[in-house]
Amino acid sequence: MKSLIIVESPTKCKTLGNFLPKDYQVVSTMGHIRDLPIKSLGIKIEKGKTFDFLPEYILLEKKKEVIKKLKQEAKKATKIFLATDADREGEAIAWHTAFLIGKEKKKNLARISFHEITKKAIEKALAEPGEINLQLVEAQQARRILDRLVGYKLSPLLWRKIRRGLSAGRVQSVTVRLIVEREKEIEKFIPEEYWEIWADLRRHVGGLKEGVPAFLAKLNKLNGKTLKIENQTQAKEIVEELQKANYEVASVEEKEISQSPVPPFTTSTLQQRAVSRLGFSSKRTMRIAQGLYEKGLITYHRTDSFNLASEAITQIRDYIQKNYGPDFLPENPHFYKTKSKVAQEAHEAIRPTDISRQATAIKSENKDEERLYQLIWQRTLACQMTAAIWDQTRINVQAASVKNIYSLLAEGKVIKFAGWLTLYEKRNEEVLPKVKAGDDLDLLKIKDEQKFTQPPARYTEATLIKALEERGIGRPSTYAPIVSTIQDRQYVEKFEGKFKPTSLGTTVNDFLVEYFPDVFDYQFTAKMEDELDDIANGQRQWKIVLNDFYQPFEKKLSAVGKVAERVAVPTEVTGEKCPKCQKGQLVIRLGRFGKFISCSRFPECDYSAPFVQKLEGVKCPDCGGEVVIKKSKKGSQFYGCSNYPKCHWASWRKPTN
Repeated sequence: MKSLIIVESPTKCKTLGNFLPKDYQVVSTMGHIRDLPIKSLGIKIEKGKTFDFLPEYILLEKKKEVIKKLKQEAKKATKIFLATDADREGEAIAWHTAFLIGKEKKKNLARISFHEITKKAIEKALAEPGEINLQLVEAQQARRILDRLVGYKLSPLLWRKIRRGLSAGRVQSVTVRLIVEREKEIEKFIPEEYWEIWADLRRHVGGLKEGVPAFLAKLNKLNGKTLKIENQTQAKEIVEELQKANYEVASVEEKEISQSPVPPFTTSTLQQRAVSRLGFSSKRTMRIAQGLYEKGLITYHRTDSFNLASEAITQIRDYIQKNYGPDFLPENPHFYKTKSKVAQEAHEAIRPTDISRQATAIKSENKDEERLYQLIWQRTLACQMTAAIWDQTRINVQAASVKNIYSLLAEGKVIKFAGWLTLYEKRNEEVLPKVKAGDDLDLLKIKDEQKFTQPPARYTEATLIKALEERGIGRPSTYAPIVSTIQDRQYVEKFEGKFKPTSLGTTVNDFLVEYFPDVFDYQFTAKMEDELDDIANGQRQWKIVLNDFYQPFEKKLSAVGKVAERVAVPTEVTGEKCPKCQKGQLVIRLGRFGKFISCSRFPECDYSAPFVQKLEGVKCPDCGGEVVIKKSKKGSQFYGCSNYPKCHWASWRKPTN
């Protein structure tokens, strides 16, 4: 009889089938087959001296046919290999699958894991079968129960105190807090005026001759002290002095700078790079990476490790030697320190399974797969190449006026040896002309520019993931779902690629932070993640961790339910009168499907209309109509004409007149 291999993905089935002999059969669970129920808490909480937590798992209704097939094939198999992903979630799926198959097949059951779907990796895994790692299962179970307790216990409270249909999440709500607090920083920010002055200079050659290169130098000191120009009056006085000053090169500083390659991708750095370079959302990036992994093109994509297998490093170094030459190959391999504390989950970094396979060779119908693969391929190759060498130049200029000595600085750098940067087109070189100390300079032009200090920038998807990682909030597998969920719940909205909290998100956040400051504290959330890691490492018991959280949480929950008053979600006034009742004001409300216009006298007046957000000062390039901001079926923002369907103009990029 055949051996049975159970995985969680049909694509993985197909790829594995290409490597295995005919006496192996591969079937898929299609994800989780057993989980907590959706419509109830699904956790039996027994109270004694401490709390005990008993998850009440159910077989998923929509997986009836899958479960039936798994049982049938398991009965016929002489050996069963559980080959789900090698992380907590995959370990949990393997554990639930083993439960489904039953005790009678326990002797024939083995756990195999691999971090890449290649023939060599599969053969090695089959030759070294193991057992289910119960510590990883318990860590996943603890996270699941913890998140369920917070969500199912807090959400009804939000329904009573704010609005029906709201939800809270242990990590989700802390992420919203980051965005809300950044917005409050922006609102409180008071910009300060300052001025910059630049001089366009050229080496004096006995007259302003053509062909002598000019360069820009920025004013930075007055009489040897750092200069801050605060207003136009001050700037004007300095410009008048500089126009009459004598200029010369005070000194030239030249030095060689080494720029080391960056580490290979982890989940978070891949998501950040894909946002900034390709414009992919974290959710989209993970979906594409999942496909690349299941097709055997890259290693496992949920990882916080910078480690590369020794065999992979050898292959990469051979490829560099052959295709780029010895100058691009360092004497010794580069090793990057991994921050992860979970040794059992210390996967490799994300890399191609075969470095000689370039993006054009993967022959995917999905161009997104090629683009993301190219990003991974470049980063993997670059991390084992020699450093780039830059020649940096600093020209210190002295401008002597009748009353003062001004200092200006010009900075430039050019590539001396590209090293790993040879894989990338963008170099950002700044070439300065050759000058020496004592050279007289001619002033061509003085430019003064008014500026204002800027508030902290709103989070993009890349900077939000980076902030979560730096604070220890969430883990590689949770970033994309978190970012997606807070948008789906309408707690935040993305405008021009940046997150802004909605009035609903701010209201919910302020309520939770006021009444549950410990639960939604950044350090507390990070500490909980560390404790889940400790469970995975076998250093803590999962029920003790849950009890330590739940005891104070339950008391607080009960107290808040009694003392907290109902909170209204603020509405945005448009300044227009209601066309129906002529008494109320039109306001912008946030409903189940997004923003809409309604009367401030609701429910007395039931007027409502769609909310159309216009782009001020910009006209449709085709018909001259107003440009409005719209959303696609998948929730992506784009720009369209208000005269649609008469005019079909649309653009993903913000138009300008």
